[in-house]
Amino acid sequence: MRTRIEQARLLVVKVGSALVTNDGAGLDPAALAEWARQIAQLHAQGRQVLLVSSGAVASGMQRLGWRVRPRSMHQLQAAAAVGQMGLAQAYERAFSEHGVKTAQILLTHEDLADRTRYLNARSTLATLLGLGVVPVINENDTVVYDEIKLGDNDTLGALVANLVEADVLIILTDQSGLYTADPRKDPAATLVAEGEALDERYAQMAGGAGSGISKGGMLTKVRAAQRAARSGAHTVVASGRETDVLLRLARGEALGTLLFASSSRLAARKQWLADHLQLAGRLALDAGAVRALLAGKSLLPVGVTQVAGEFSRGACVACDSPDGKEIARGLINYSAAEARRIARHTSSEIESILGYVDERELIHRDNLVLR
Repeated sequence: MRTRIEQARLLVVKVGSALVTNDGAGLDPAALAEWARQIAQLHAQGRQVLLVSSGAVASGMQRLGWRVRPRSMHQLQAAAAVGQMGLAQAYERAFSEHGVKTAQILLTHEDLADRTRYLNARSTLATLLGLGVVPVINENDTVVYDEIKLGDNDTLGALVANLVEADVLIILTDQSGLYTADPRKDPAATLVAEGEALDERYAQMAGGAGSGISKGGMLTKVRAAQRAARSGAHTVVASGRETDVLLRLARGEALGTLLFASSSRLAARKQWLADHLQLAGRLALDAGAVRALLAGKSLLPVGVTQVAGEFSRGACVACDSPDGKEIARGLINYSAAEARRIARHTSSEIESILGYVDERELIHRDNLVLR
């Protein structure tokens, strides 16, 4: 299985706050220099690398003299604004030692939820990679708020892997990988060497919050691996404190935990749909509609029992089975008010109910992706 990593040509590397800031003590130039050296060597091997780096808020906290992560959104945004300057400068210095140029990319969920902006971001990243530049990517914490946040940089790393259709997502953390239980609490816990990313058992093994500096825990890393797998990317979770960790992984060495993708890659448009983190509404379906979707058919209004939320035509909504489990999501052809009026009715009745008919399907199968 490790040959999949050895053969990878396009990699996304995510490093966490605890590593970037030496557990919150401020930016760690020596650590950044090490990753820059290793990524420069990967470049020399003909590989392309995108770096997703946490650390802006933690760096800002150190610069501002704050020892406890603030809860106020405005204080967090201020810390991110201050810290982002130092983070970008530090990476620029580290990579310039090896003649490698860098570019700062700040993303929000809105950049990825809008199809045009999604494609623009994809094109920009592809152009930078073609020029031999290492994109250094972070969430734009200075402007986002809770309702539109990506949530953590593990998720962002997976979204970037999907965006560029990377071969591998490497998540560097302060842990050796995924364990069968929390090794800090259970001395009998053992390291998981490899497994299928979509195997839900690994999500059950993971859990626990991150440190006081980072936001994520091992569960966010497993969920990121599941998300990355939808675009065919394998994920490795490994310790960023291992000597030459990136180079050794690229040689196929069995470090950390490999969560491999076994399913086929989603088509580009459906991958974009799958990456929507915030949904405008939810549709409750009957058993017949669930069977139709699982068989690859479109969603018709007759199979919808309830409509939740307020949304416009073209919004991304979830489709839930009778037991409340999300089975699909897609772009709906009618507003929430219209959907409520035509729910439980056949497509032939739409015109008589609304006075017009745009589409006979509530969600066309080309605009729908199964979960």
